[in-house]
Amino acid sequence: MLCHLKPKWERRKDARPQELLAAALDLFVERGFAATRLDDVARAAGVSKGTLYLYFSSKEELFKAVVRESIVPLLGEAEGVIDQFEGSSEELFRLVMSTWWNSIGNTKLSGLPKLMMAEAGNFPELARFYQEEVINRGENLVMTMLKRGLARGEIRNVDVEIDARLLIAPMIMMMIWKHSQGVCNIEPDKLDTYIEHYIDMALHSLLLKNS
Repeated sequence: MLCHLKPKWERRKDARPQELLAAALDLFVERGFAATRLDDVARAAGVSKGTLYLYFSSKEELFKAVVRESIVPLLGEAEGVIDQFEGSSEELFRLVMSTWWNSIGNTKLSGLPKLMMAEAGNFPELARFYQEEVINRGENLVMTMLKRGLARGEIRNVDVEIDARLLIAPMIMMMIWKHSQGVCNIEPDKLDTYIEHYIDMALHSLLLKNS
């Protein structure tokens, strides 16, 4: 009977790319980009390294796929919400920022900003990719909210480009806190409270008193 048993990777030779992406995300966040090996990703997904290469030609392409299949669709959803939203600027800001945190900050994806900040200098091509696919799009998303608020007369006159970056910075910092050990880290169960306070402070500085 034992002779019919097969190695784990053979039993799951038909593993979907999504399983490989999930394994890659776990390892990238845990170890960083440089220290993650394709052998380890394949092993974690239960496939051979050859099977992994059927889908992804390199570690760089695997990382890009992780970003494109996880964070980029969330940005697209947020853009759609902003485009169709009919409520006030306060309601929209609360919705977008809380959803952003729940979808990214409270998930494994929250480890990617720290990874990119740590390794961008050694992998400039990946840094450019992340800047174009995630950072620029995220900034444009917040700028669109600010422009909408200005047009509706609901927020004070602000520099949308500068303020968009200032509004994003605390979110990124909280994600870095979450994945720091011994330096700047805070208890995970307090992060939701930090987000609530951040949203209230941001709105207090943005909204016109009569809005």
